[in-house]
Amino acid sequence: MAEKSTHFGYQQVDWEEKQRRVAGVFDSVAHNYDLMNDVMSFGIHRLWKRFTIEQCAARPGQRILDLAGGTGDLAAKLSPRVGPRGAVVVGDINASMLNVGRARLLDKGISGNLEFVQANAESLPFPAASFDCVTIAFGLRNVTDKPKALASMQRVLKPGGRLLILEFSHPVLPGVKHAYDAYSFKLLPLLGRLIAGDEGSYRYLAESIRMHPGQRELTQMMQAAGLEDCDYHNLSGGIVALHRGFRY
Repeated sequence: MAEKSTHFGYQQVDWEEKQRRVAGVFDSVAHNYDLMNDVMSFGIHRLWKRFTIEQCAARPGQRILDLAGGTGDLAAKLSPRVGPRGAVVVGDINASMLNVGRARLLDKGISGNLEFVQANAESLPFPAASFDCVTIAFGLRNVTDKPKALASMQRVLKPGGRLLILEFSHPVLPGVKHAYDAYSFKLLPLLGRLIAGDEGSYRYLAESIRMHPGQRELTQMMQAAGLEDCDYHNLSGGIVALHRGFRY
């Protein structure tokens, strides 16, 4: 029987091959990830993440899972909010990103209530109803089987818990799309080459954004995974959207 195929950017690849290629991308960009985020978004990614943190409504004593936790941007802000009785678990499939994140947070003196787990979002290694909130920022588009990952996230949420997905999406403001395409496919790979020495990985990132489900489609996928009261908030004219869903 032929292997299932999926997309890696604009390329069609075998199902298993995508995970290996995505791992290669993030092994390559891990040490320049934060710098490139600032350059690519002109620093606006910090505002998108701040809005996400507020929507977490984190309280002392809660347990939060930050998937695709990367270099720890969200975990650094969530850690003091849950306090010493709570915990923030930083999960990422990529060991290079986890190592950079762990070192960065330790340098900031943030460690007491943090855990780092190498985990695949499609099959999370946690018991059901383990977390008050699950966050995933700019990571879902790199997951091969998104419905399976959403169902896995729903499973580990406690009753009343929420899932927050911060991800690049489809611009909704007139005239934005053409300028955004020019930036993504011309300037972004150039910046990747000049700053990170890796043009190809940033070309993939631009393509992966275009292949990611739009706002309504992702909302429907969340509902199909068993999440309720799903909604989304467009940021920067829909270039980014924050999706939210609950487990009851």
